Amino acid sequence: MSRPMGDAERRAFMSHGTRTGKLGVVRAGGRPHVRPVWFVLDGDAPVFMTGADTLKGRALRRDPRACLVVDDEAPPFSYAAVDGVAEIGEDPGGLLRWSTAIARRYMGDDLAESFGRRNAVPGELLVRLRPTRIVSEAGVAD
Repeated sequence: MSRPMGDAERRAFMSHGTRTGKLGVVRAGGRPHVRPVWFVLDGDAPVFMTGADTLKGRALRRDPRACLVVDDEAPPFSYAAVDGVAEIGEDPGGLLRWSTAIARRYMGDDLAESFGRRNAVPGELLVRLRPTRIVSEAGVAD
């Protein structure tokens, strides 16, 4: 039987290894758009980057509502879903700080600085998803 995760358990689950988040945004015509993103947590807020000219970037500027889902695809299966409002920034210092943190998680310490600098450039957006609702369940197939 599944059970809700506590806050600390959910944060640890979402931050485990290199799990990606599946980001859902709304296209201009109303259709959903879901793509994987690299992210880190700032408290309960997922932080990720995307290009200003990508569909994700354009969609979030038009309508900042979004959802990020992280799941474990192995039995007994677990997930965390964060509904929220995107806060978008383009400050070079913030871009570099968070880009490096994200790169450290997914590429490791040896490549974090170079990937951080590569991605902290004009045209990239720093997105913090301020949670409005969080749902998480562990052991969905128990």
